[in-house]
Amino acid sequence: MSDIAALEGDILAAIAAAGGEAALEAVRIAALGKSGSVSALLKTLAAMSPEERRQQGPRINGLKDRVGTAISARKAELGAAALDARLATETIDVTLPAREAPAEIGRIHPVSQVIDELTAIFADMGFAVAEGPDIETDDYNFTRLNFPADHPAREMHDTFFFNPKPDGSRLLLRTHTSPVQVRTMLAQKPPLRVIIPGRTYRCDSDQTHTPMFHQVEGLVIDKGSHLGHLKWILAEFCKAFFEVDDVKMRFRPSFFPFTEPSLEVDIQCRRDRGEVRFGEGEDWMEILGCGMVHPNVLRNCGLDPDEYQGFAWGLGIDRIAMLKYGMPDLRAFFEADARWLAHYGFRPLDLPTLAGGLSA
Repeated sequence: MSDIAALEGDILAAIAAAGGEAALEAVRIAALGKSGSVSALLKTLAAMSPEERRQQGPRINGLKDRVGTAISARKAELGAAALDARLATETIDVTLPAREAPAEIGRIHPVSQVIDELTAIFADMGFAVAEGPDIETDDYNFTRLNFPADHPAREMHDTFFFNPKPDGSRLLLRTHTSPVQVRTMLAQKPPLRVIIPGRTYRCDSDQTHTPMFHQVEGLVIDKGSHLGHLKWILAEFCKAFFEVDDVKMRFRPSFFPFTEPSLEVDIQCRRDRGEVRFGEGEDWMEILGCGMVHPNVLRNCGLDPDEYQGFAWGLGIDRIAMLKYGMPDLRAFFEADARWLAHYGFRPLDLPTLAGGLSA
């Protein structure tokens, strides 16, 4: 009896001293495991006489029950203490302002927004979107677009060329999105009606020029297109994009190797305190170049200029974004400044639509 009492005292003391669930589990195994001290006492009952078993059985089983109860109670205490400690380290200051959801914090870059606006406007006129690679051949970027072999745009100070291949040819970073016009005419049969937004590259950098910038071009090829159609499309685009009821346009003769005749387009505006407002005033601002597709370009793309004709136009996406949303410096578009983007960016779910307003 004294041995059982002493053993119980030792086990209960070990249980009380256990500082964690791992230590408590070690005490349980030492007492109640297959080779534990209490389990060893239970095994001795088989060798006892019936009289001894009647005396020792209740004592040993009582010891087992009391040890099990003590272990369960201590385990509950340790669990409660661990929960209290965790809650103490994970408290929340409810006086702090709530954090905005990612969809509220994130912003769409103005260039991406303007591309979506352009796509919405021209999709309403029946235009599809065409794309092409940024790395182009000299043939697609210049030759098929009727650039003479000695044209200044081919020189190193305008174009980013790659190292020459063994045969002497060189790839380049496209200087405009016009190569996609060539790819479209070679891959599809007229009638064609596409816009081509994308990145372009030139050796130039200042407040209004960057080595990489964005352009959008439009191309229409069929049997009856003419300058009247081009003027209507551009007028409707300007009214929709700048969100004005009326806009006056001025077409001036110009020169581009891939169009004939070639025109530059000015729109009426008013400059006031650093802002530019369209649809009013007496000033003019150039925004794009356009013209009828040159017959040589049609021939170079496998089309008969006696059967088909078309027109094309191109403008800088970054430039019209600056004009519409009042951004003074083009270089900030590419500096990845989160503060600038938070100020000029657009909410992700505010998709531009003609019905709801492009910049609503």
